Amino acid sequence: MDFVIWIVLGAGVLAAFLVIGIYNRLVGLRQNVRQGTADIDAQLRQRHDLIPNLVETVKGYAGHEATTLEAVIAARNAAAKGDPDSGSEKGLRLALDNLLALGEAYPDLKASANFQELQRELADIEDKLAAARRALNAAVARYNTARENFPAVLFAGAIGFHPADFNQLDDSERGTVDQVPRVGFQ
Repeated sequence: MDFVIWIVLGAGVLAAFLVIGIYNRLVGLRQNVRQGTADIDAQLRQRHDLIPNLVETVKGYAGHEATTLEAVIAARNAAAKGDPDSGSEKGLRLALDNLLALGEAYPDLKASANFQELQRELADIEDKLAAARRALNAAVARYNTARENFPAVLFAGAIGFHPADFNQLDDSERGTVDQVPRVGFQ
């Protein structure tokens, strides 16, 4: 009889260690997902902070392009509010593209060292933002896979580990990405 008690007790301790190990692994993976989200937020904040400098530089060379400049500031303010469902980041991206296109229309602006440096910084931030989005999606994939593996799937949801969402294009961006690019030579 004592032998059976020891076996049951040992199995219970083994099961407890297994659950604790899975729990700790899921906590670590969930933290990686949260870190990925924070990294994207930091890159977006840097982009939003760079825009006023870019607008002020363009104003010096092309101040009469007020509608373009106002559109950029309005798009930046909408994106800074942080509503991911509003398509505000796409609007900001389009407004920035229009602003950067002014560099082609104004040779003095295009030659400005300040404008060139701001363009480089913006391109660098966009690259970092894309990398942060890829890293978040990889972290989400690892977390969701660990959450859905056996035996974690038996109790992960019950102890508060819910599936994480991938970073995806919103509906307003999806229509732009799905289009075939137009290339024209003059």
